[in-house]
Amino acid sequence: MDLGLNNRVALISGAAGGIGLATARLLAEEGVKLVLTDMDQQKLEESAKDLGGDPLLVAADMTDQAQVDDLVRQAELRFGQVDIVVHTAGVTGAKGDPLELADADYQEAWDTDFFSAVRVARATVPAMRKRRWGRLVCITSENAVQPYWEEAVYNVAKAALAAFIKNLSYKEAAKGVLCNTVSPAFIETGMTDGMMKKRAEELGVSFEDAIKSFLKEERPGIVQERRGQPEEVAAAIALLVSERASFINGSNLRVDGGSVQSVQN
Repeated sequence: MDLGLNNRVALISGAAGGIGLATARLLAEEGVKLVLTDMDQQKLEESAKDLGGDPLLVAADMTDQAQVDDLVRQAELRFGQVDIVVHTAGVTGAKGDPLELADADYQEAWDTDFFSAVRVARATVPAMRKRRWGRLVCITSENAVQPYWEEAVYNVAKAALAAFIKNLSYKEAAKGVLCNTVSPAFIETGMTDGMMKKRAEELGVSFEDAIKSFLKEERPGIVQERRGQPEEVAAAIALLVSERASFINGSNLRVDGGSVQSVQN
């Protein structure tokens, strides 16, 4: 299927691994010019070695508006414009009793998981409006609609992100800019690797057994009994940023294996 993306320019955050890198690979196959960003320049360069197409690689802290603005300026200098933004950068944040977590714990997740999306939208959407074409896709989570008790800082930030993108979508579509979210659940990334390593240590079991017990006890809706793959999320993102998705706006596309056990988003 031709997604109609040849020569479009995509900015992807969190691109050194996981969903961000998988999306970069898929979009590169579609002829998209890539602007990739993450916190660590060396890791970013190592991850992008096999991409081809001479992507622009820029280390940036997405919690800093000045760095986001500079990233977009560099993208425009290299490619002339940014047509697509795929914002995957995020952290799980602190875990524990919601009332015992510190203000700083909530602030960290708020700045990284929510407000970074506001910053990148500020820096890119106005130019998309002028050109009458653009795509903004942000990664939320199952936690935005199915919150887990010990993950309050993450739940709150991701729920806010979902609401923000829905809010943007109301008016931007009239100017040709479509805004959507993708909600993964338990994808095989460094983030869930860390979660499962910690669980294995706490339970005194193997890494594989930690995954199996987690699926059975914490994610019974995933009847496939496995973690999702970054490429499976990337496929959904590629659709949403394409010409094929020209009538999808303000939507939340779940790629969660059935983890969310409700009808509504």
